[in-house]
Amino acid sequence: MTTLTEMLKDRIAFDGPISVADYMAECLMNPKHGYYTQQAVFGRSGDFVTAPEISQMFGEMIGLALGSAWQAQGCPPDAIIVELGPGKGTLMQDLCRISPTISGFEQLPVHMVESAPKLRSIQAEAIPGVIHHNDVSTLPKKSIFLIANEFFDALPIRQFCRTALAWEEFLIGEVAGDLKFGRAAPQLFDFLTHRFQDTKAGDIVEYCPALPRIMAAISERITAYGGAAIIIDYGDWRSKGDTLQAIGDHKMVSPLTAPGMTDITAHVDFEAIFNGAAPATVSRLTTQGIFLERLGITQRAQALAQKLTGDALNTHIEAHRRLTHPDEMGNLFKVLGVAANAALFPPGLEL
Repeated sequence: MTTLTEMLKDRIAFDGPISVADYMAECLMNPKHGYYTQQAVFGRSGDFVTAPEISQMFGEMIGLALGSAWQAQGCPPDAIIVELGPGKGTLMQDLCRISPTISGFEQLPVHMVESAPKLRSIQAEAIPGVIHHNDVSTLPKKSIFLIANEFFDALPIRQFCRTALAWEEFLIGEVAGDLKFGRAAPQLFDFLTHRFQDTKAGDIVEYCPALPRIMAAISERITAYGGAAIIIDYGDWRSKGDTLQAIGDHKMVSPLTAPGMTDITAHVDFEAIFNGAAPATVSRLTTQGIFLERLGITQRAQALAQKLTGDALNTHIEAHRRLTHPDEMGNLFKVLGVAANAALFPPGLEL
């Protein structure tokens, strides 16, 4: 039993059952006992490996896409490069390494949205001079060229089960000394009204409260000052079903197991991102594999392979497959682009 488990039980005893969103927020970002504030979570020694840790090619392709978008918009000199949820800073390191191939792009300042002090320290070592923010709302009102890779899946969600005419919200309480899921009394929620059209009694839907505000801040800067955003995550066009999941030591576990010691995420509702990005223009949803292939990852892989032999070559080939193949991350992960209009999308994306 973790320290955070006892803290959550005390909170529930005092305030009553809590929402899934409140539970996720505590498990991931509690200042002392949260997963992201205390764990070495990224990379092969952590609980999961993200695309930037699989191969340098991922960050390089993102760098080329954002750099090309910057060039297409006239190389605005006061633009900034932004990453949401940067992990260890690996993606940005690879992006910065490739950025000198786009003259002037490497001179743009790097801003990162990260609230975990431990990760901020790691990121500052990886990217000297990085400027940190706790929230997207404090990003400068300038032209932004932004990447959010596996950021939205970690935002806390609320879960609801439909009845005939209303919604029962899933809550977490204590039963016989253990944390357990339960449901609140049925009620109506304005933000779920449209979901009566595509659901039936018994269906589960998920809602991310922070998502609309974050997308509004990104859209505001892009529509007013220019720039572009690339959003990559796992999920689909519309939330449906229970996608809450937890990973500890590279294995799937119950989300209620060992609070603060496992990564808890949910699939991303890309339709919500699309709607939240108005009035900016959003690209067609594209699979990661197709997006990376359009950017030339196979050609880059072939160039890098010429210098490799043996196990290093085999690892490199496997990394390319893992990032792009439909049976690996290629179809599971999706990509959306955001720009002022379709002509300004980063390459690899289309309306």
